[in-house]
Amino acid sequence: MGLTQEIISTPPQQPGLPAWSPSDEVDELEQAPERRCFSVEAHEHGLRIDKLLALRCPEFSRGYFQQLLQDGAVQLAGRVLSKAAAKVKAGEPVEVELRPTAQAMAFLPEAMELQVVYEDEHLLVIDKPAGLVVHPAAGNWTGTLLNGLLAYHEAAARLPRAGIVHRLDKDTSGLMLVGKTLPACEALVRLIAQRSVHRIYVALAHGAWRGGDEVEVERWIGRDPRNRLRMAVLAPQSSGAKEARTTIRRLDANGDYCWVGCKLHTGRTHQIRVHMASLNHALVGDVTYGGRALLGLQRQALHAHRLALPHPVTGQALSFECALPADLAQAVENAGLHYNLDHLWQVSAT
Repeated sequence: MGLTQEIISTPPQQPGLPAWSPSDEVDELEQAPERRCFSVEAHEHGLRIDKLLALRCPEFSRGYFQQLLQDGAVQLAGRVLSKAAAKVKAGEPVEVELRPTAQAMAFLPEAMELQVVYEDEHLLVIDKPAGLVVHPAAGNWTGTLLNGLLAYHEAAARLPRAGIVHRLDKDTSGLMLVGKTLPACEALVRLIAQRSVHRIYVALAHGAWRGGDEVEVERWIGRDPRNRLRMAVLAPQSSGAKEARTTIRRLDANGDYCWVGCKLHTGRTHQIRVHMASLNHALVGDVTYGGRALLGLQRQALHAHRLALPHPVTGQALSFECALPADLAQAVENAGLHYNLDHLWQVSAT
């Protein structure tokens, strides 16, 4: 979906490594890892190996040692262990190699070309391309926007999540806000929570549009209880359900597709994608929510097109717009629709 109201939090301190700072050199990470060797004491007999390691090396997390076990970095009595639940016996020698994990390597600078729409000493506005992951996570430990921001300006290393205060899905393109100072980050989070950041998206969806020119969708959203990788429309009283509201405006339509504008009033995970699917208008390319990869598009047809907010420090009214990416513009044409945006809402910070 688009922008969320998630409050920023500091990236986790990575086990075995100091927090990255501009003076750190990557080759320090390539030095031989530290090894620690000890014998199991009598009172430790019968403990799980991951618990024992966490007790003996309390500066590291148990999860870190579970990862090392999976990586083959732990030996017990001369044999490599892979199972965290393996029990130790008194007197057995333990050897652990304190390697930097993939997670530890994630928060490193990587030079990349950022499409900067606006920049001052406090704020960045970026046009994120489809396919760019925002935060490092399993399967995407490198090549993320966060890595690019760490390389773009040195102050990012001292900010929670390098200044990222909201997300766009990997395959959603368009405008994103990034703080460059801690006061700016904190102010941006407040503005998003207060709904003072105005966000307009455009989307291409399956199906002939049968509603009015404008539809208000107020349906609560939470984790899909049948598939934890998806979100779903839930009853308001359901566990984890959160209020979600989107205004959807028809821009063009034919018998097979509709081209719509979406105004977010809340910022739930996958909000536009879920609300559109709930109207039987799954986004083209959004296979997670029932869409199909058609019209030459290999990702969900969703773009964060317009953005407005008061400047987080000066209060100046700011508004931004970014062009449709070529793949989405071509898909709209292939669908036989006009991507003229004359009927899309204008946004302002007032």
